[in-house]
Amino acid sequence: MSKKYIMAIDEGTTSVRVSLYDIKKNKILTTLREPIESLFPVSGWVEQNAEETWQKTEGLLHKVLSKINPAEVFGIGITNQRETVVAWNKKTGKAICPAIVWQCRRTVDYCKKQLKGNIAQTIHRKTGLIPDAYFSATKIKWILENDTKAKTLQEQKSLCFGTMDSFLTFKLTGGKSFVTDLANASRTMLCNIKTGKWDSDLLALFNIQEETLPKIVDNDVVVGNYHYKGMGIPIAGLIGDQQSSLFGQLCINKGDLKNTYGTGSFMLLNIGDKPIYSKNRMVTTIAWRVKDKIAYALEGSVFNCGSSIEWLKDLSIIQTPAESDILAESVKSSNGVYFVPAFTGLGAPYWDGNARALFCGITRGTTKAQMVRAVLDGIAFGVKDIYDVIYKDTELTQNVIHVDGGVSKSEFTMQYQSDLLGKNIQCAQEAENTSLGAIYLCGLATGVWNSLNELVKLYKPAKVFKPKKSQQIMMEKYEGWKKAVSRALTK
Repeated sequence: MSKKYIMAIDEGTTSVRVSLYDIKKNKILTTLREPIESLFPVSGWVEQNAEETWQKTEGLLHKVLSKINPAEVFGIGITNQRETVVAWNKKTGKAICPAIVWQCRRTVDYCKKQLKGNIAQTIHRKTGLIPDAYFSATKIKWILENDTKAKTLQEQKSLCFGTMDSFLTFKLTGGKSFVTDLANASRTMLCNIKTGKWDSDLLALFNIQEETLPKIVDNDVVVGNYHYKGMGIPIAGLIGDQQSSLFGQLCINKGDLKNTYGTGSFMLLNIGDKPIYSKNRMVTTIAWRVKDKIAYALEGSVFNCGSSIEWLKDLSIIQTPAESDILAESVKSSNGVYFVPAFTGLGAPYWDGNARALFCGITRGTTKAQMVRAVLDGIAFGVKDIYDVIYKDTELTQNVIHVDGGVSKSEFTMQYQSDLLGKNIQCAQEAENTSLGAIYLCGLATGVWNSLNELVKLYKPAKVFKPKKSQQIMMEKYEGWKKAVSRALTK
C-alpha cells in the first residue's frame, strides 16, 4: 500500500493541534485540537501542566490515526511553542514541576541585575538574543535553584530539561530520543548560533550541565519512531513554531518576510546563510538547518496579540473574536483612544518585562466599540514597530508581507496593517500554516520531497490586502501610539 499522508503536531500556547495532510491534494484534510490551560500562580508568572499536554497530544494522535490506515503515513512532524521549559525524570519520563511558559516573567529581575554590560554583549554575540526572561536559560536556572526534585535528579544523572519538542519526542519514542532541533535550541540563550552547538561558556554562566540538555539535530532528519498498534511511524521535522511558519509560508529566500498573529505576534525576515546582528534590539535566530545548510532570521516579538482579543472575550466585552471586527468597523476611528498590549511586558524593540497594558485617551464619551477598535489598532501598531526596526537593520525592502495566525482572519486588522505599513499583506491560504512547516520538513526527511525547489512549487496564492489610506494620516495615528507606549514603559 502506497503512503499518502503526513501528520503534524502543533503544540501551541493555548492549544495542541494534530493535522493530517494529503500529499497528492497538497492540503490539510483535518485538524483536531484540545485547549491547553495556562496557570498564573503569581502575578507575571505563567505555567502549564506538561503531562496534561502530552495526554491531550497522544489522544488527538489516536483519534486521527484511528480514521486512516497508519501504514499510509510517511511520518509525524512536530512544531511547538518556543522557549517554554519542561523538566522531567529521564527514567520515568514524568514532568517534575509545571512547565514555565515563554510568557513567564519570574526571572525579569535576575536578567536586569545580572545579565548586563559585557555579559549581555557576550550573550548577544554568541546567541543573537537580547538577555530576557522570555528565553529558556533563566527558566532552567530558576528550576535548578528552586525545585528540590530537580537538584536530586541532577545528582542522580536522571534530569532532563527541554522545550516542548524535546518533551513530546521523548514521550512519543518511549524515552529513546532525547533531542531538540536547531531552531528551538537557538531560542534557549544557550546555543551558539555560529557553531550550532551548546556553548560551554553560557552553560557555565547559568550553571547548567550539558548532560541535562537534549542532543541538537537538524530540522530535516528522522529522530525516532512512534509505535501505534505495532507499527512504527517516523518522527521527523522538529521546528519551533515561528520558524515553522516561515518555512510553511515557503519564505526560503533571503529577503522573504512573514508575520504570525497568534497568541503573540512574531515577524521573521529570512536573512540568508550569514547572521546579521541587530543594532536596534531585534534578535538574530536560526531559522532552520536543512540539507546541512543553516538559514538565519531576524526576529521581532510582540508578546501579546491574539491574547488581547481573548482578554476582551474573558471580560465579556465581546462574545467571539469575529465580533471584534464588527465593533471596530462600526466606528470611524478609536477617537484618540490607544491600547498598549503589554500584559506580560513589551518585547522588541523595547524589552521591558515590567511594562503593563494600558488604555490612553479614554473620556466619558468613549464607547465599547472605540475601545475594541483601539485593541485591534494596537496589534497593528506593535507590528509596525518591528517592521521599522527590521528595515533599519537590513535595508531590505519587501513589497509583500506574508501573514498567518488566528488574527490574520480579521479583515479589519489586516487592512489596517496594510494601510499602516504601506505594503501588501498576503494571507496564507492554509489556516494551519505553522503545522504546514513541520509537514514540509517531515516530508523532506522521509523522502516525499527531495529539495526546497520542489516545495516552492506547492505554494498557493491567497487573499491580498492593499494600502488604501494616506500614509500621512496613518503616521499621525502612529505618533499617538508611540506616546502611549512611552507611558507604559518602566525603563
